[in-house]
Amino acid sequence: MKTVNIYALTRIERPEDLSRADRQLSGRGYFLKIKDWEIQGLKALTQHLYAMLNDISYLNFYYSFTIPKLGKEFDLLRINDDTVINIELKSRSISNERIKHQLQLNRDYLASLGRSIRSYTYLSNEDRLLRLSNSGNLIEADWDTLCRDIIGQNDCIEDNIEQFFREEKYLISPLTDPERFLRGSYFLTSQQKDIKKQILTNIRNPRNGMIPMQGFMGLPGTGKTLLLYDIAMELSTGSRRVCILHFGSFPDEMKMLNERLKRIDFYHCSELKSLPSTGGYSCVLVDEGHRMEGRMLDELIGINKSEGLPVIISYDHEAIISPKERPQDTGELIDNLPDFIRYRLTNRIRMNSELSSYICCTMNHKGTHRMKSYPSVSVYYANDPDEERIILNDCIKKGFTHISDNSLATCREFDKVVMQIDDTFYYDEDGFLRSRINTEPKKDTAHKVRRLFHGLNRAKSALSIIVIKNPGVFDILLSIAQGH
Repeated sequence: MKTVNIYALTRIERPEDLSRADRQLSGRGYFLKIKDWEIQGLKALTQHLYAMLNDISYLNFYYSFTIPKLGKEFDLLRINDDTVINIELKSRSISNERIKHQLQLNRDYLASLGRSIRSYTYLSNEDRLLRLSNSGNLIEADWDTLCRDIIGQNDCIEDNIEQFFREEKYLISPLTDPERFLRGSYFLTSQQKDIKKQILTNIRNPRNGMIPMQGFMGLPGTGKTLLLYDIAMELSTGSRRVCILHFGSFPDEMKMLNERLKRIDFYHCSELKSLPSTGGYSCVLVDEGHRMEGRMLDELIGINKSEGLPVIISYDHEAIISPKERPQDTGELIDNLPDFIRYRLTNRIRMNSELSSYICCTMNHKGTHRMKSYPSVSVYYANDPDEERIILNDCIKKGFTHISDNSLATCREFDKVVMQIDDTFYYDEDGFLRSRINTEPKKDTAHKVRRLFHGLNRAKSALSIIVIKNPGVFDILLSIAQGH
């Protein structure tokens, strides 16, 4: 997205024409829905600035920019190597507290740019200019101060604002970046915030005195763990304690969170024959719920009904995998629970759409997820273990994290991932990736497709796949990578 000159933009009278011109000038991929009061406020601001600056070259701003995936919008931004100017537009009277809160929140988002931040709000109906001071106080501002800030910005950045707001700066996994999670240095997407609000409302204001079991599902990378842990933090304020039941691997980062978060207890349930006692907890939260056994789900139902304890379950959506490769799909059991309130996370946060599409096509090459090309995907072929080892070592040297077939790849994300596909894999007549039962003793091939699926989904920016002595699968994976 590029800057637009707000003087030139506000010469246009009709909102629909202004929206068309903005799309052309800014390079955004959609038409803004601009209301008349927004135009009037932008015009009033522009008149003040032009009257004092007398040079429209100073009036280039990023207008109505929204951070991708987060949904956070800024009315006006002006950026150079040292400073960011943020101006928010209001057409009606609102409390100083709300204005201060918005400017402070904006400043928190903008802090990742590592620049000095000048924060303003213009109330057009009152013709007032307010400023957030460096100490965080909201004060009356004058136009001379704003104009000096604008004039002081030399060599402003006019294009590609998205480069400053990459999602990895804001969207984290508590298990990949536990320190940032503990500091609260993260943000939720608008979808995550909405689900969180609804879940907390159902807990705090139960209908008919009954607190329902609730949960959210989605593909790997949609931010389920972050949302679950954020809700746990919210529910563990004051003297209240909560527990998180985790199914799957239990990495060192989770042990660290367990030690540091005194009001949240983490349990590694994959190693337990039954659930721990829930006495003393105000809520039970479940991570990786699709991995728990049906009997433990029954225990949770009993806890919810007999103790009236809120239960929140986070679980993966595995419909993209062949039903025959996920014989125990607890996710479907959760979906079908009576009175269970389900939410769905649809935005892949920590994975770009290219990798998401390729993984979906890998699971079912007859699906409709295919893109024209996959520059972040590499597909290799090895004829024997020696060739496999040479190629794997080269990938590791290039910074790829190796996730093996029998490793537990849950929870953590990595920038680049490399995995192998051996000769036990094949595609069935419906296009689903399957695995043959290997007759070798001591080699467990159960759920190999599921492990591959979850392992590949740990990649954030690049994938490498090494196909071993399996020309049929290699041909399909290479064709997908080439957009055929």
